Amino acid sequence: PPAPPAPPAPKARIANKKTEDWFDLALPWMDRPKMLDRDLAADQGFDPFGLADSKVSLYSFREAEVKHARLAMLAAAGWPLAELWDTSLANVLGLRPIIEENAGRSPSVL
Repeated sequence: PPAPPAPPAPKARIANKKTEDWFDLALPWMDRPKMLDRDLAADQGFDPFGLADSKVSLYSFREAEVKHARLAMLAAAGWPLAELWDTSLANVLGLRPIIEENAGRSPSVL
């Protein structure tokens, strides 16, 4: 027997979908915003305040979100590294290590 046809690619299958199930939306009790028409990756229809009123604002919000996510990832890596290197950097610069002065507690937690 011939092999069954391959299923369509996910992008086309999602783009051709006429109705949405409740689990397809970020907020199941709200309608999908007009600007979010599944042309962006991971578009789950989350814009509860309707801030994206045009494609230009949608793309600028998207770029701002990516930028802030990258900064958050750098901060998540930088915070423990700053605490780890505090003593050695302070010794190189001839300063007193702040973490040792605070009995091993980070100044950001105080």
